[in-house]
Amino acid sequence: MERPEGIVDFEPAPDLFPFESRWFLSSVGPIHYIDEGTGRPLLLLHGNPDWCFLYRKIVVALRNDFRCVAMDYPGFGLSVHPGDPYGYTPAEHAVVVQELVEHLDLRDAVVLGQDWGGPIGMEVAARMPERVGGLVMGNTWFWPADTFVMNTFSRVMGSRVVQALIIKRNFFVHPLMKRSLKATLTDAEFDHYLSVVPTPESRTGIAVFPREIRAAKPWMVGLEQRVKANLSAKPIVLVWGMKDPAFGRGGVLERWQAVFPQATVIRLEAAGHYLQEDAPDEIVAAISEAFAADHG
Repeated sequence: MERPEGIVDFEPAPDLFPFESRWFLSSVGPIHYIDEGTGRPLLLLHGNPDWCFLYRKIVVALRNDFRCVAMDYPGFGLSVHPGDPYGYTPAEHAVVVQELVEHLDLRDAVVLGQDWGGPIGMEVAARMPERVGGLVMGNTWFWPADTFVMNTFSRVMGSRVVQALIIKRNFFVHPLMKRSLKATLTDAEFDHYLSVVPTPESRTGIAVFPREIRAAKPWMVGLEQRVKANLSAKPIVLVWGMKDPAFGRGGVLERWQAVFPQATVIRLEAAGHYLQEDAPDEIVAAISEAFAADHG
């Protein structure tokens, strides 16, 4: 479908985002995605507060060998910002991702997720394991948050004061995301994260995610069970930014390995939470090594 009305009025720079923007009419409205290259499908799922722009360098590097599909959840990037009753929860986002997977008829897909893209991607994979051939996960989780760091982050970021800062001042993107990056982005690059959420109303989805770390625990209990039942035998690569204060410590990798003892683990010692910006070349190499056509 053509560019729909009612989405954020922002046009990515062709030199930074050299892809054709596409929209899929989901159950909650138009969803923005890119679909680049041919070959084995690679489904790229972002976290908070970003959008599929996060994967631009990975898509450019891999689209000669993979069919790279990267989407924006409702309320993010160039996708629709639905009103009630959509709650911008990870469970709702996962349903929309499933709709896109079915719409594009992706099969033998490799699902890559980081931050909230991990639980969302693992939910999609666990709900349709027959369509998934492998997993790549980085700096993420799939169980109920039970660490002091994550629960404190959720409590603080979900407080009335910080929620107001996120909505009114775009606090999650600038300064929080910017200060978390280990890579140095140009002003034009970082503007692509700022410009897709130009108004307080456009930042609802960003504000919901940190609250959901605690609020989504019942859903995450079920997700953990579904992952263990349906995905534990899948080939998986864990690509980990070790400078991430939330996921680079505290035995997070060990919890993944307990369910996926066959996992290939790649530790990125200099990368932080947003490893797609900090270490794209290393991620590309890991995916190519594990899931290129001659390995499939």
